[in-house]
Amino acid sequence: MDFSSKLLENAVYEMSQLPGIGKRTALRLVLHLLKQPEQQTNHLAEALSKLRSEVNFCKTCNNISDTEICEICASPKRDRSLVCVVEDIRDVMAIESTSQYKGLYHVLGGKISPMEGIGPQDLNIVPLINRVKQGEVQELIFALSSTMEGDTTNFYIYKQLEGLKVTTSTIARGISVGDELEYADEVTLGRSILNRIPFENAIKAS
Repeated sequence: MDFSSKLLENAVYEMSQLPGIGKRTALRLVLHLLKQPEQQTNHLAEALSKLRSEVNFCKTCNNISDTEICEICASPKRDRSLVCVVEDIRDVMAIESTSQYKGLYHVLGGKISPMEGIGPQDLNIVPLINRVKQGEVQELIFALSSTMEGDTTNFYIYKQLEGLKVTTSTIARGISVGDELEYADEVTLGRSILNRIPFENAIKAS
């Protein structure tokens, strides 16, 4: 792809680094921004800059937050005895959109995947175990994707919890095997949370 401007080429290159954005799509987006009022482009640049420099990760659950403790963890209306374990922040958003879940969350930051070089030490598993050890959490809901990596991560955490007084459950398989949680429709996802099953049963069934 030939560019008449080095500035345009650099902008397209940076835009194409985003997931799911190829060079042609990046070029279309950059040209669109050039057609917009300069102030609008500046607003976008400022929002991204502030996001990168000022965003926090909740000290309790690792969710994205403007403060040290996110709104969900700080809310007195949430059930603090119930913690839903998810892979990333998009899963929190997906579950929250169902309006079916009133507990807290714990964001692992991914799932165990030896093929990608991701081990338990690369995830927020130790902080999760420490939360359980504090005694307030009575049930953990495993809400990871229905993939081999997701199941491996669930089982690893389950084994780390041996000897601790906590119930473990997993979302019902209304989510198809191999599906990513964030792509499930709200009704199916909501029912999967409400109809969760003991994790021990899920192990026996697999």
